[in-house]
Amino acid sequence: VLLVLVFYNRFRLKKNANIALEEKNQIISEEKEKSDSLLLNILPAEVAEELKEKGSAEAKHFNDVTVLFTDFKNFTTVSEQLSPQELVDELHACFKGFDEIMGKYSIEKIKTIGDAYLAVCGLPIASEKHAENVVNAALEIREFMTNRGKELGEKTFEIRIGINSGSVVAGIVGVKKFAYDIWGDTVNTAARMEQNSEAGKINISETTYQLVKNKFTCEYRGEIAAKNKGNLKMYFVEKL
Repeated sequence: VLLVLVFYNRFRLKKNANIALEEKNQIISEEKEKSDSLLLNILPAEVAEELKEKGSAEAKHFNDVTVLFTDFKNFTTVSEQLSPQELVDELHACFKGFDEIMGKYSIEKIKTIGDAYLAVCGLPIASEKHAENVVNAALEIREFMTNRGKELGEKTFEIRIGINSGSVVAGIVGVKKFAYDIWGDTVNTAARMEQNSEAGKINISETTYQLVKNKFTCEYRGEIAAKNKGNLKMYFVEKL
């Protein structure tokens, strides 16, 4: 009887230990999934994988990308009419819609800066249709905001969009609240395209125009003075 009791207790302890180990492994697995999901919400999948494997991710140069900038022309006016929570809710609704459109065209969202939105196509995975994809996305963003304006009137925003193509450097900066970002003259010129656009318009550079001119109807605007860039050829994209 004593031997039976001893063996039974050993069996019970071993079984409990196995159950505890399984529960521990399950918790670890769930926490890993959460951390991976959070990392993918901040970084492109390829960059996140490199960061997990090496503990760091190298900055890289990308030759053929297209950069998109948007901002809201009447942001200050609308913000004065909304409560802080209503303002944040409306920004969230707009940027969530933009995020979904970016996903359709394999465009990498980089960040939001106040009421501005920055995204790029062609990195970290190259795409022959980087310019076409961004213009298509811009047309959908414009339609999204037009429909939102019809629904909400003065409680939403008018959008300006700027696009430019070229090369950029991309990488991770910072230690606390680090971020994946892009730099280069291509980014600066895309910002100038946005600044020189108009409400409800998509303003593209000469470089982007040469890549999409056979796929979209474009209106030449002439050479327009851009801050720190001199005169630049600009085009409004109207439709497919």
